[in-house]
Amino acid sequence: MEIIAKLENLKFTPTLLPKLKEFNIDDFTSGKLAKAAVLSYKDNHFGISQWVSPKRTRSYPYGRVYDTMSQQIRVTIIPFIKDEGFDGDRDFIQWDTVSLMSLLNVYVLLGYYRGAEKNPKYENKITNQVLDYQYLKEQLDRLINYKSSALHWNLLQLDNSSEVAQKCKKRYRAISKRLGVKMHSSEGVDERIKILKKGVKEFKDLSRGLATKAQNREFQTTQPKEKVIGKKAKIIIQNYLGGLYYLTVDEIKIKNDKLFLIEKKHSKDSLFPSIADIKDGIVRMMLFVNLAETKIANRSVNHFSVLGLTSAKFKGFCHNIMSEQKIKNCLSKNSFSPRQQKTILSVFNEGKLNDFLVFLMDSDNPNYQNKILNSVLK
Repeated sequence: MEIIAKLENLKFTPTLLPKLKEFNIDDFTSGKLAKAAVLSYKDNHFGISQWVSPKRTRSYPYGRVYDTMSQQIRVTIIPFIKDEGFDGDRDFIQWDTVSLMSLLNVYVLLGYYRGAEKNPKYENKITNQVLDYQYLKEQLDRLINYKSSALHWNLLQLDNSSEVAQKCKKRYRAISKRLGVKMHSSEGVDERIKILKKGVKEFKDLSRGLATKAQNREFQTTQPKEKVIGKKAKIIIQNYLGGLYYLTVDEIKIKNDKLFLIEKKHSKDSLFPSIADIKDGIVRMMLFVNLAETKIANRSVNHFSVLGLTSAKFKGFCHNIMSEQKIKNCLSKNSFSPRQQKTILSVFNEGKLNDFLVFLMDSDNPNYQNKILNSVLK
């Protein structure tokens, strides 16, 4: 199933924001900047977040992006590649990642790792990788003088991705030689550049009204941290600049002519997913609650955004349409501490404030989900 929607405005009131520490450019270039912070530089205040890896499932980077949403100018640093060595993983930047940042009006700075240490547990693996912050400062200087949207900046970053990719290859060769660690072949880097540039071209062509097929990517896969019941779906979002973006919805349900767009977060060992994982899901809610003119098979449908939290340890279910007392009773039965109760109530409140449903339920009882969705239809 394919869903077509428009995103005209991005209105959202985040309430789970931490108080970010303010840093200066010297902190930045020396690598002392927190993973989410406010950077004061040349009379600008940037909400700035950093990704450890370009693969979003590794370290909840969307949660850190969320933490910067109170700032007018938001920047996120993403390594173009992270190679852990031949005995480890190698991750590349994905076109879909940059698309989502563009929709959220977040400027992307592509970076590369310039240094690392040998991992003592493996023969061909590295650890404690360090970004080249001097190079990132140069990109930041360019951004300060840039007067267009995050979308156009991010497209320019990908158009010029060959530059940062070559720096990646050069630095990893130097790291390999210095530490005596075998890395992955550099041939895959050149192929990744071609894929990214193809993504940019398809985006531009599609945005000019040319026909092309949606790319499946995540649509065919289920992440281990998702406990889905229904089917995934592709959603094509057109923003106010005319750009068309392909994203994936974890799960959709159609009940009484209402379309439920459901983002799922699951915990196997805890009573509920971590707050970082939950924030990761809320970033998707920022988009879904602002969608207009949602269509399926060229027919307009009303949609409702849902953040589903599931747990193998939790018994029963609760959701943010219930009274607070009923929610507290449910949490108490599951032996939630006062601090855990406060966290879940805060997440539920964010859903109420921004018009999306949040539920928490036992992952071993999928029928609970139907009961919860029926609460919206009443």
